Amino acid sequence: MSEPLPVTIIGGYLGTGKTTLVNHLLRTAQGRKLAVMVNEFGALPIDEDLIEAQGDDLISIAGGCVCCTFGSDLSAALIELGKLPVRPDQVVIECSGVAIPSAIAASVTLLEGFAPDGTVVLVDAETIRTAAIDDYIGDTILRQLADADLAVINKADLVDVPTLSALESWLSDTAPRAKTIVSEHSKVPLDIALGLGATPIQSQQMGHADGLFDSIALPCADPLDGEPLAKALTDPKLHITRAKGFFDPIPDGPRKALHIVGHRWDITDSPPNAPLGIVCIGVKGQFERDLIRKTAKEAL
Repeated sequence: MSEPLPVTIIGGYLGTGKTTLVNHLLRTAQGRKLAVMVNEFGALPIDEDLIEAQGDDLISIAGGCVCCTFGSDLSAALIELGKLPVRPDQVVIECSGVAIPSAIAASVTLLEGFAPDGTVVLVDAETIRTAAIDDYIGDTILRQLADADLAVINKADLVDVPTLSALESWLSDTAPRAKTIVSEHSKVPLDIALGLGATPIQSQQMGHADGLFDSIALPCADPLDGEPLAKALTDPKLHITRAKGFFDPIPDGPRKALHIVGHRWDITDSPPNAPLGIVCIGVKGQFERDLIRKTAKEAL
């Protein structure tokens, strides 16, 4: 009988760099066949130069890796993954930004042929300590950290040395069972992120905190100037925690991806077939849907 497939879970709050980490792992796989599972392709824009072929449910990646979706049924997707003609060496599951990783690990332990192999949780070096004491999202963030076998202090280039040192001390108290590593742009070595070999802790009661959040989708059917829109959507009065999506630029050119985390924004190249539209996410009770629509319209 084959050994169970090891499953690494990647978690962390919205905008911490999970997508960037997954792309980095695929780019540095060095012959290891990774199977990456995500909620939907739109949530994980795979770097275009890695893609060899793309179907409705499966992306073939250079080097024998694959990426597939699981939607709302992770167990069924894992079972289908086990039927692939070429067996992967490792499965990587990217959680949503509000998921509790131990709940994902609990689902994996119930499936024959798969075994949890550690949980990686990313944190934003610039915002994590403020977010952790937020009345709305603090509990979710602390529960994610409690599940971590490896805590990645990402975006370390955005803070100074004393702040980073204080954050490392805070994490050693907040997530005492986790090893820590500091990174920029989610560049964590493959052999550190995968193969942690950790036994998952007991699942916490709630698998996600979706009920705390609200979202709005902004259509982008026509080409637009992304920079004014990005600057407008980072206005603090909108209370947008995270925004991402795809648009066609003015005057012309390849499709672009827009990423917003709090007051920071970035525009990058996008896979050519990525779905047009931008999704904005924020905490219920703070999120200004009507104001977001008005602001976006004025920016365009």
